[in-house]
Amino acid sequence: MTNDMREAGPEPASPDEPAEQASAAAPADGTAGAPQGVPTPAGPGLAAEPDYKDRWLRAEAEIQNTRRRASREREEAVRASEERILIDMVEVLDDLERALAALPAETGEGTRAAWAQGVALTAQRLRDALARHGVSPIATLGEPFDPAFHEALLEIPAPQGVRPGAVAQEVQKGYRRGERALRAARVVVARADG
Repeated sequence: MTNDMREAGPEPASPDEPAEQASAAAPADGTAGAPQGVPTPAGPGLAAEPDYKDRWLRAEAEIQNTRRRASREREEAVRASEERILIDMVEVLDDLERALAALPAETGEGTRAAWAQGVALTAQRLRDALARHGVSPIATLGEPFDPAFHEALLEIPAPQGVRPGAVAQEVQKGYRRGERALRAARVVVARADG
């Protein structure tokens, strides 16, 4: 064969060469001139496509999970900050109520009466502000002991009229916010003698 024939194109199959080998040499999809190792539409490149799609779906799911987790953590941080402030307000309310409880009953119409009225008004405004934020006192006396809302300081024999396992005395008022205790009530619990 001469140089001119080699430049013209591939050598035709010889009559001695089987027809199967000639058809195997040329791909059926018309990509006869594609270099070896380059993916063809019907070749090995399609097997890699599901791998990319799977990776993309996994990455998308991870992004969604990260967003949900960040949102939940942000909500928990906001709630914890609010609850710290509300507990501070509850402690101020405790101080105002103690001041009102210590006021003598025979307070006259003078300056002390105006002072007591101011403290009572301030305590009521604080109660109203707590109520606007969903804070309410926890019921205790005569209620069954609930460790989610009550903190038992002491157990005593059940007094007359109090069921065993119920709260017999409230030592410190507790407050709840929704279905959670903001501050558990400190109580004395009646126990069953037996």
